[in-house]
Amino acid sequence: MLYRETGQFKSSYSADQAMFPILQDRIGIMLILVVAFIGVPMVATQYAYTGLLIPFLILALAAIGLNLLTGYCGQVSLGTGAFMAVGAYAAYNFVVRVPDINILLAIFLGGGVSALVGVLFGLPSLRIKGFYLAVATLAAQFFIDWVFIRIKWFTNYQTNANAPDLTIFGMSFNSPGSRYILVLSIVCFMALLAKNLVRSRVGRAWMAVRDMDIAAEIIGIRLLHTKLLAFAVSSFYCGVAGALWAFVHLGAWEPLTFDVNRSFQVLFMVIIGGLGSLLGSFLGAAFIFTVPILINQVPAAFGMPISTALAAHLEAMIFGALIIFFLIAEPHGFARLWQIAKEKLRLWPFPH
Repeated sequence: MLYRETGQFKSSYSADQAMFPILQDRIGIMLILVVAFIGVPMVATQYAYTGLLIPFLILALAAIGLNLLTGYCGQVSLGTGAFMAVGAYAAYNFVVRVPDINILLAIFLGGGVSALVGVLFGLPSLRIKGFYLAVATLAAQFFIDWVFIRIKWFTNYQTNANAPDLTIFGMSFNSPGSRYILVLSIVCFMALLAKNLVRSRVGRAWMAVRDMDIAAEIIGIRLLHTKLLAFAVSSFYCGVAGALWAFVHLGAWEPLTFDVNRSFQVLFMVIIGGLGSLLGSFLGAAFIFTVPILINQVPAAFGMPISTALAAHLEAMIFGALIIFFLIAEPHGFARLWQIAKEKLRLWPFPH
């Protein structure tokens, strides 16, 4: 009975088109942010920061980038890991070759370089789509892997790239707690930007192209501009996520850190979480990180520990089964299930 819109009247177009028009949703989001920024640092351990929270947030950001391209614009991509690698190595080269550059600026410049590369590999989307576009982006994944492995200039002639000290505007972000706050702030800002973007004219054009590109072109939407913009924005998000993964989470990395397995991991997050939903990006990332922990910890808690190999096999089986289930039963993933639950709450206890 608490989740009701009774009495929440709108007196302007801006109020009616608000990001969260229901008061309870606004309160819920504020509570989540308060817990994330204040509550979590009070109780989280170093393992929780480095093993759960920071990688979850960074991969959720990459999932948002892929969701903008695949879920909202309908352009299938299997090259997320490649664009993350471009962002990571571009930011690394900015730090190495530009004296005294701000680390935060280098991270976003790395995202900008990734956006340019994304536009380059998005050009085939003007002629091909569906499975063929997926294969083209997969080719981009292998090509970029080859570039960073073979051309040593990008890695500064070293086997492993080492991230610099995270000192931004005179503040040090070298402790796990401070790194978590840094990543959380960037993810919140970019998620808010993505939310407003998909509600704008650009987002509506993306969804029109996704639903039927021929009809979208007939009503005046420029396919060239719309598709390439989707690739650019998506690659920018993935590039920033890759730079954060390298600088904040790993500290030292090699080219194969962003191989095709990373691309599939982010794709699984989007499929399980929900295509065309920013919330689904977070839900999918949370699920991907939660399942391996449950597989390892729950049997041990009941006195039945399992081997690492068996846990890995169970993880792959569960992910595969869930992907098949969601593709058949609920293509919009966990986000759609949450939406259905909210609709039920708005009508409960009435049957209609």
